[in-house]
Amino acid sequence: MTDASPARANPAPGIPARANMAFIAAIVAVATIGGFLFGYDSGAVNGTQDGLRTAFDLGDGGLGFTVGSLLIGCFVGAFLAGWLADKMGRRNVMLMAAMLFFVGALVQGLAGSQIVFVIARIAGGMAVGAASVLSPAYISEVAPADVRGRLTTVQQIMIITGLTAAFVVNYALAASAGASTESFWVGLEAWRWMYLMQAIPAAIFFVALLFIPESPRYLVSKRREEKAHSVLTSLFGADVAETKLQEIRESFTADHRPRLRDLRAPGGGIRPIVWAGILLAVFQQLVGINVIFYYGATLWQLAGFTEDQSLQINIVSGALSIAACFVTIALIDRIGRKPLLLIGSAGMAVTLFAMVFAFANGTLDAEGNLQLSNELGVIALVAANLYVIFFNISWGPVMWVMLGEMFPNQIRGSALAVAGFAQWFANYVIAQTFPIMAAGLGLAVSYSFYAVSAVISFFLVKRFIHETKGKELEAMVG
Repeated sequence: MTDASPARANPAPGIPARANMAFIAAIVAVATIGGFLFGYDSGAVNGTQDGLRTAFDLGDGGLGFTVGSLLIGCFVGAFLAGWLADKMGRRNVMLMAAMLFFVGALVQGLAGSQIVFVIARIAGGMAVGAASVLSPAYISEVAPADVRGRLTTVQQIMIITGLTAAFVVNYALAASAGASTESFWVGLEAWRWMYLMQAIPAAIFFVALLFIPESPRYLVSKRREEKAHSVLTSLFGADVAETKLQEIRESFTADHRPRLRDLRAPGGGIRPIVWAGILLAVFQQLVGINVIFYYGATLWQLAGFTEDQSLQINIVSGALSIAACFVTIALIDRIGRKPLLLIGSAGMAVTLFAMVFAFANGTLDAEGNLQLSNELGVIALVAANLYVIFFNISWGPVMWVMLGEMFPNQIRGSALAVAGFAQWFANYVIAQTFPIMAAGLGLAVSYSFYAVSAVISFFLVKRFIHETKGKELEAMVG
């Protein structure tokens, strides 16, 4: 992988000043509803487990598969969306995802059997996977280079906001009904309404998408240059549109349109830029962040905290995540993507090893449960929240920013398909292995793996990742 040519890094420096930022902001607001749904659908299952057990007569294994089936849909959806984006367009595939969100929500809420519920959950996961890769990619293709990073980072804020919104709505429904398994509106149990409520933002997403344009990069790839020129004029003004159109045109080979096999290097194997994207996607998960997001309450109870304390810690972690993303917005287009990744890797390594120290020096009670002293509990708690901060100023949003912008126009959709699949597959593996690792190896050993992964990620970023700050998408090579 090589850096883009400096001479082409910012061929139109006047674009940010002339850009129609109100229109671009509106487009970003619509695209990031996909991120909100990403978070909302991921969090909606919290609080519904008792209802699922009762309705479908599930044991622990059946419940785990039923809940986790969302992630199966996610890595399938991420792969298909990236590929389809080059065939059908970014906006059209997001419209399909919105429909999957909507239908999946209704079927999950009304399902009469486990198999129907699982199929709907996988469909919802496909929508989550699609939104996770296409929303940041679409934003990167319509935003001016000088502000592209901060606009794409809004996606991460919306993901966390959606996750938090799901927790709040589920709590309100359960409180209003008396319990998640009690009947509520029109005789349906409250847990079913927790899924049905997802249909509201899904419908808003679908309708809003109808009012935003297709990506000009996609339009040029399909030789719809008149339409692409119209979109570019709306985004950047007539005086810049023609220049931008020519730059985009030149980034595509005249007699060759995007396809999956373009990911191969001329000499054989996979292009280095694609390996770099896979590296970012996989290591974002290997550092263990979703152990905090998916198993936060379980983790802290394993560490000796009460259930109530564990839930409060989760709320604090969510608030810190959102605050950290605002720091990223302030810094990403100033200091760049690579420095933030390096800072994040170093910070996560230190804080994860601090958690390992606390867990390794705890004691076991008569039942074999880990107990931390007050001092060790404070170390673990502070380290975990600092870890969340370091992740959310770096790898959380920056990975999605880079996947949306680092690939050349010719291979962006196909490369996103592969990197998105890798990210969600790694997510699935980490989520499925943590309970086994925690029970069989203990928290200290489990977190040592995540800490070592953070250390490795630092050196991989230093060696293989190149800066994309301020560079036009047409300048990306690899």
